[in-house]
Amino acid sequence: MYFDSHAHLDDNKFSEDLTAVLQRAKEAGVTHIINPGADMASSQKAVALAAGHEGLYAAVGIHPHDVKNMLPQHLDQLEALTREPKVVAIGEIGLDYHYNFSPQEDQQRWFKEQLLLARRLHLPVIIHDREAHGDVFDLIEETGVAETGCVMHCFSGSVEMAREYVKRGIYISLAGPITFHNARKTREVAAEIPLEWLLIETDCPYLAPVPHRGRRNEPAYVPRVADAIAAAQKIPVEEVAAQTMANTKKLFRIAE
Repeated sequence: MYFDSHAHLDDNKFSEDLTAVLQRAKEAGVTHIINPGADMASSQKAVALAAGHEGLYAAVGIHPHDVKNMLPQHLDQLEALTREPKVVAIGEIGLDYHYNFSPQEDQQRWFKEQLLLARRLHLPVIIHDREAHGDVFDLIEETGVAETGCVMHCFSGSVEMAREYVKRGIYISLAGPITFHNARKTREVAAEIPLEWLLIETDCPYLAPVPHRGRRNEPAYVPRVADAIAAAQKIPVEEVAAQTMANTKKLFRIAE
């Protein structure tokens, strides 16, 4: 059984066939999925979807692309959403210096505010980091949010950086890019980081793994990520599936 720790099923690309997507996930052995928010609307939609589907959970947060429109009252609205029974985390939040769709000052301010919210609510955090490794690391350290639990979503850093996160009790999540031909660094992370600190995800509808690359991604493809980790660590894929399931349930405090 597999746990897709990061899937944007609220995306419009799933609006016409979500039932079929969830059925294919079930047939592929994917029993648990977390749907993170990216703005207020998608966070609300993630909560609604989780309420209506067994095995589907939500996280709520404002993605760095969208913090340019963030207001202080949005923190109160996010806090209110966390009271819903299947909300398990704050996320997807972080810094993105590749696109800079929001000014970096705004990104840093609202990432910090959302980290502090997570710490106050004692909720784990799903963190987005693209070309902002130093500032993301520093804000995690400054806020002490590792104590409440964190995962570095779709990790793109080095083995050395991954080790620094693991030293602080922070999980590393790997996605479809591990299957890409040029993803040597990610496969090195998969080989070197203990399985007890790894999660798997699709980040669908983005980043479909080989052989589906270039098409819409979906939770049914998360076993391909597990296969790649198993190959990197030279262990059975069943071991990867079982341990990443246990890791994800532990981080997000999911009992069932």
